[in-house]
Amino acid sequence: MPTLFDGVTTTLVTLVGYSTMAGLIGGGGLGRLAYNYGYQRFQMDVMIATVVVLIVMVQAMQSLGDYASKKLNKNKL
Repeated sequence: MPTLFDGVTTTLVTLVGYSTMAGLIGGGGLGRLAYNYGYQRFQMDVMIATVVVLIVMVQAMQSLGDYASKKLNKNKL
């Protein structure tokens, strides 16, 4: 079970990264927001806020996945 949760965590973090990159080519979402308003219109506050939101999302997912994996681990060393 812990390995399964590690895999799910990795998949979720990867999906956030891919969806952000897809926003650059028209997929919408936070990647599109950061590119259109932050990069093309030179609004650094929008770009920084978007990057911070993405970092917080990824960190929260990673921490929650690690916590669940540790709680389910029966072979504690």
